[in-house]
Formats: sequence, structure tokens, C-alpha cells
Amino acid sequence: MSTVPPPLFQKARKVNNYDLFANHAWYVPGMKDLFVLLGWFLLGSLLGGLVIVVCGAFIPPEMIRRYGDLIIYPLSFLPAMVYVAHKSQRNSLFETGYKLDNRHWGPFKGWQMVLITVALTFGTMISADLPNYWNFKLTTASPALKSFYDMVVEIMRQMTDGPLWSSFLLAAIFAPFFEEWLCRGMILRGLLTKMKPVWAIVVSALFFALIHMNPWQALNAFIIGVVMGYVYYKTGSLLLTMLMHFVNNGTAVILSQFPSLQEVDFWIDMVPRTTYVILYVLGLILVAACLMAFRRIPLQQERGNIDTVELSVE
Repeated sequence: MSTVPPPLFQKARKVNNYDLFANHAWYVPGMKDLFVLLGWFLLGSLLGGLVIVVCGAFIPPEMIRRYGDLIIYPLSFLPAMVYVAHKSQRNSLFETGYKLDNRHWGPFKGWQMVLITVALTFGTMISADLPNYWNFKLTTASPALKSFYDMVVEIMRQMTDGPLWSSFLLAAIFAPFFEEWLCRGMILRGLLTKMKPVWAIVVSALFFALIHMNPWQALNAFIIGVVMGYVYYKTGSLLLTMLMHFVNNGTAVILSQFPSLQEVDFWIDMVPRTTYVILYVLGLILVAACLMAFRRIPLQQERGNIDTVELSVE
């Protein structure tokens, strides 16, 4: 009679190198691992900077300035991805994994979830405008902070100073993929298995705000991070949060192409106050309606709709 070998002698799972989501399912980070992932992210940022310095010896400075972030940004996440892939494959020998991307739509069809998610994103963008406006006022009250803000704005302007395609690729494709993989796919998914959902969502949103590395983007990142965290908790869908991120960043890139809007940072500065109040109230109503729709999706377990990947012996 054949017997199942003990875990020590189990073979590693066959890894599908083309399925990033599946390959990382067995790495389930807790609170301590947040600092590990942050360290790998910072190391990756340093690596990207070094690569740009080396490239500067062969590539004209103007090319580096316009396209360098297309190199730096993906490299910032590469060490963390390699680390996670290694840990996940090792953990697959002994532990249960949790899928990064799931399809819990409840009573809705897939196309309906897409429409609701896009509407929620626009509602959140409008609703976050006023908190972001007052955050800007408070954090630029002193000359020193205002100088720091101007420096950050100039850096961001240089990042998007290239052709529209490169700005769109960086902000609306790279950022949604890599940041959602890290903040929702890794951190939130892991924390949902180890603490109450509300705290897991808040902590993952704080981490999302932290990696933006400035107080002006951080509040907006935290607000939309909480909303995306709730969407992930209810649906388990990393693709939906990537869609939200894409819509948010893609809209910002497109609006930045209009000369009349390049010097305007907030909706409150774009339209008359009466129109703004109406727009803002409609944004809040839109967010409330969309969140009510997500509430109709039943939860499979306390950690949310994050499915397990059972341990198997090969």
C-alpha cells in the first residue's frame, strides 16, 4: 500500500512561470512582512537608480530624463517579486495558499461589476477632492513645506514630461499592475487571513500611502486605497482593483494634457462653487450607491472572498 510521503520529502509544485498570480499564492505576509516587502521595494528603487546612472554613460541625458522612469519604476518592484516567488514556492510544500485574483460577483455579471467599479472610481475621485484640498492647504502652510511641495511637483512634472504614451504607460499601466500586486495582492490578501478585515484594509491603505513618499499624494492614496481594499475584500478580484487604479491614474494623465488644467490641482478650483457643491454631492451619492451594490455580494468566510489553494502532494 502506498503512503503519502511526509512534507520534508514532498516535491515542489510545478511552477507556471507565465502565471504570476498563481505562483505567488503561497506567500501570505503578516505585519512583520510589511517591513520586509518595504525593504525590498526600497532596494529595488536603489537598483533602478543605479541602472539609470550606468545607462547615463551611454544614453543622452534628455532621453534619460524623458524615459528613465520607465526603467526605474518596474525595477523598484523586481526584488520584491523575486523574493515572493522564492518564498511562495518553498511554502507550497507545507502550507495552504490564497489566490491573488478571484471572481466573486454575487448577483452581478462580470460586465456589471466593471461598470459599478468604474462608477465607484469616479465617485471616489470626486469625493476625495475636498479632503485633498484641505490637506494641501495645511501641509503647504509653511514656506519650507511649500518649497518641498514645489520640488515634488517638479519631479512629477518631469516624470510625465515625455510623450503621452510614455506617461500613460507609466501611470495607467505600470502603476496599477505593480502597486496592486503589492498592496492588495500581497499585503491585503495576507493581512485578511491574520486580522480583522477593517484593520487589514486600513493597514494596507496606509502602506499604499507610504510608498507614494509625499504627504500630498499620500492622503488621496489612502482614501482610494481604503475603497479598493473594500472592493478586494468583497470580490477577491485583483483585476477589479487594477481597473480602479487604471481609471484613476489614466483620467489624471488625460486631464494633464489640457493646457487650461495643467496649473489646476483640484476640482474645487476648476468650477464655480455652486456647481462644485452639486458635483460633490453627486459624487458622494455615487460612492454610496456603488458600495451598497458591493454589500450585496455575500461573503464566503470572515477573511472575505479570498479562495484557498489547497496543498497537494506531487
